[in-house]
Amino acid sequence: MGSLSIWHWMIVLLVVVLIFGTKKLRNIGQDLGGAVKGFKEGMKSPDAEQPAPGGAPSQQIGGQTIEGEVKKEKAS
Repeated sequence: MGSLSIWHWMIVLLVVVLIFGTKKLRNIGQDLGGAVKGFKEGMKSPDAEQPAPGGAPSQQIGGQTIEGEVKKEKAS
């Protein structure tokens, strides 16, 4: 009762192709593939990145947080 046979999926596929057309479905597939590729590249760790060609220093500057306490000086 709850499962769909292969014929149900074929009919659904045929209706989708008739509604959207093959060109639009191809464009959607390419856009989705490009988005997944960009996401995978963005998830790479910084250690895996290659250094800039030519030995040029990168534009990023590493920061350091210094924790401390501010004390007010007494005027004499």
